[in-house]
This record gives sequence, structure tokens and C-alpha cells, in this order.
Amino acid sequence: MKKYYALETNSKEADIYIFGDITSWEWFENDVSSYTLSKELQALDPDIEVINVHINSYGGEVAEGLAIYNMLRNHKAKVRTYCDGFACSIASVIFMAGDERIMNAASLLMVHNAWMYTAGNADQLRKDADDLDKITQASINAYMQNVNITEDKLKELLDAETWILPSEALEMGFATSIVGETATQKAAASARKALFSLVKNVCLKPAVESEPAPPPVQIVVPTPEPDPEPEPPKENKPLKFLSALMR
Repeated sequence: MKKYYALETNSKEADIYIFGDITSWEWFENDVSSYTLSKELQALDPDIEVINVHINSYGGEVAEGLAIYNMLRNHKAKVRTYCDGFACSIASVIFMAGDERIMNAASLLMVHNAWMYTAGNADQLRKDADDLDKITQASINAYMQNVNITEDKLKELLDAETWILPSEALEMGFATSIVGETATQKAAASARKALFSLVKNVCLKPAVESEPAPPPVQIVVPTPEPDPEPEPPKENKPLKFLSALMR
């Protein structure tokens, strides 16, 4: 019977498919346990260079998931994890084991705090609450190996039981790349980054002392030359002689 959990090898690469619940009791064909996976990893050819882990899982038991995460992290081969649908709860921690963490454009991560069923008196319930905080911290430690957000911000995401889109996962460091994006989406992301860089450079550029202003231009208006004095009228000697005769 074909299992939804499977390990396939091809040349120098091995492909693991975790398409079911992560559990210590493999009731269904698509369940996977840390024990089964450990046996499969031990049986791999020592020359295997890359392990591709494809994930579509709602999660499962924290202990099993942490063991799978650590086995993959400690393996000598390069590990690529792929989110092929949902990587929820402890499955999102397994996703973080990849040296490369690749999300499909139509996929989601979901993170939340550990939870459990319990019964008992007040003291027992208080102890269980303290234990859950420590169990959740183990997952936080795994996330913090790769994310670029603060631990306080990560805890806010866990408290809110947050679904994370591929673009958000890439921005926060959960993922290293996205496959299946259209050219328009890639161009838009590139434009946003370029615009952000431009604004950041303008805002952070140190102030430059302004150069001294050039001296004002002086406009010289030439003084007009005075009009020449009129020449005295020329003497009319004939008229003057006639006037003398008629006196």
C-alpha cells in the first residue's frame, strides 16, 4: 500500500514526503513517527548530498516533531524543506530544519503555543501550565535559529495562533524563498524593496552643509551725459548793417 509518508532516493538526493500527522502511533498510512523516519535516514546511502523534505501536515505530537527536527538538523546532508500545502503546529517546526526553506505560493504556515488535555487538582493544573511554557520554549528555540524577528514578536504570533502567508514567512525569515510566484508578484515585491531602499537612504543620509550663497549681483546704471549747451546763434552781419542805417 502506498503511504502518504515516504522516502525516495534519486542519484545524490533523497525525497521525504510528510503528508500526514506526526505521531508516535502510526494508525493511518499517512502518519509518520520519529522512529520510522530515523530508520529511513539510517538506511540512506552515505553519499546522499541533499535531502528534500516535502510537508503537508496539520502537525501532531511535539516530542515526535522535535525529534524529527533535530534529526534533520544534525544530518550531514544539506536539507531543503518544502511547504507543499499546510505546515501547521509542530510541522512548521520541522519546516524550520531546512538549510533552505521553500514555500509554494499557494501554501501556509501556522504557529501556536503547545497545548494538552489534562485533569487533576489546582496544583496539577498549575504544573501543567508551567510545563507547557517550557515545551513551547523548545519550539521557540527552533524558530529563533532562523527568523529575523524578536522573541517577543514571535511569542505574539504564537499567542495569536497565526497563519503566515509565504510573503510574510519570507519577510520574517521563516522561509528563504517562494516558488510559483507570477512575474507580476515578483516585480511588485522588487519595486517595494527598491522604494523602501530609496526612502531609507534619503531619511538616513547625513545633512550636507550648504555652500555659501554667491554675492548679490550689483546692477550699475550708467549716468546719462548732460545735454550739450546750445550754440549761440550766428551773427547776421547784413541784417546788422541795415539796422544801423535806419536809426
